[in-house]
Amino acid sequence: MRQWMLRITSYADRLLEDLDDLDWPESIKEMQRNWIGRSEGAELEFCAVDQEGHDLGAKLTVYTTRPDTIFGATYLVVAPEHVLLPSLTSEEQRAHVEEYTEVAARKSELERTELQKEKTGVFSGSYAKNPATGEIIPIWVADYVLASYGTGAIMAVPAHDSRDHEFALKYELPIIKVVSPPNGNCDPEEAYADDGIMINSSSSSSGLNINGMLSQDAALEVTSWVESNGFGKKKKTSCL
Repeated sequence: MRQWMLRITSYADRLLEDLDDLDWPESIKEMQRNWIGRSEGAELEFCAVDQEGHDLGAKLTVYTTRPDTIFGATYLVVAPEHVLLPSLTSEEQRAHVEEYTEVAARKSELERTELQKEKTGVFSGSYAKNPATGEIIPIWVADYVLASYGTGAIMAVPAHDSRDHEFALKYELPIIKVVSPPNGNCDPEEAYADDGIMINSSSSSSGLNINGMLSQDAALEVTSWVESNGFGKKKKTSCL
């Protein structure tokens, strides 16, 4: 009912805070966070390039609640409806991308975000430059990313997000661990999605070094760095 949809926005922050105290599986709590849709993070800009690193003249803005994991971003994912997708699609990949977007258009948002479903996607043919590492990473199209959430594009960090991890394993994309649990114990076969201590997170070319920081401190440091260098800004978002 419409009145319930309007009223629940008054409780978004409280609903999110109380999730931390629930003895529920992390996947279920993450599903609830996505449904509530209230989150704090940062918008980061990635310059689109070709395989040789030549600028394509487009900037892809992604929204993330974990800017601390930027060094672990090994690919980007855009929603099939993303406004920049036509310009990001290479001629070699255009037929594959168009076929994929047509299939995705026939699915509901619930079908696309179902955690248990097999992740699917297709390579756009373009790449992006990670501002923190300077590395060239591929841009993929996948229907588990929604145009209605954030910017309709994400930086994928497969070592620390279960959906990205599953996708990376399926399509043989790099997985780089950048967060270590405080006790040092985690399953190497699974994504570690909680906070911890930053590792493998420094670059002499960009001047950003967050190694040894706690996740929350590192997130603030990365957000400050992208703002001062013109690569992004702090951002809050809500779907309710």
